[in-house]
Amino acid sequence: MTNIVLLNNVDHHDLTVLTGHGAEYGDAVNQTLIFPTEWEEAQRDYPILFRRSDDGRFHSVALLGFDRDENLFLEDGAWRARHVPALHQRGPFSIGVQRDEDGNMGEPMIHVDLDHVRVGRGGQGSPVFLPQGGNSPYLEAIATVLRRVHAGSQANDALFAALTGEGLIEPVRIEIALDDSKRYVLDDFHAIGAERMALLDGDALARLHARGYLQPAIWALSSLGNVPHLIDRKNRRLAGA
Repeated sequence: MTNIVLLNNVDHHDLTVLTGHGAEYGDAVNQTLIFPTEWEEAQRDYPILFRRSDDGRFHSVALLGFDRDENLFLEDGAWRARHVPALHQRGPFSIGVQRDEDGNMGEPMIHVDLDHVRVGRGGQGSPVFLPQGGNSPYLEAIATVLRRVHAGSQANDALFAALTGEGLIEPVRIEIALDDSKRYVLDDFHAIGAERMALLDGDALARLHARGYLQPAIWALSSLGNVPHLIDRKNRRLAGA
């Protein structure tokens, strides 16, 4: 159950939030949604792959593990990577846009799920507001994360339309053999095609660059080099089991 309300410093003056990572917070997943606004950081740690939803839209995910509920970056209550995906940074907070009485969209506002497992009142965790009512450093950091999520969700469809229009997105099949008995086949994803990228002519490169989409395409393509690093993490996890 959720209990999502508009955040304010009167009703929620004593709100605290636990900020660690663990399965109890929903972090034990083998892939997670990420947004184009975090591809630059994400490509340093994770393979970035694309999935097509039932409505035909593409979304990007960071691959975190191979088995169900396996996050190879989750260890001893910490997320062992340089970048933690935004959806796993935001905790109980989300962006909501309210309409006025005329039906016009207002400014994005921070909302909080008061029933979220991380949320408490005046206890352990990071305070959301300062004693005098101002935003705490923690809330300011969360606001930055939420702005990134909001901007990324707004940019998503146009980016993928451009990448698809230039023929850069293709189905991908990743076969992984850890040993004779441990094999994985990842065949329900898409990715940036390296050969297709190499064949882009000057006009196509100019179009992508002019719209700010060439660099994200390069980030997503280069991120596939993280697959061997993910395999190494899996092997170390198995060796320590």
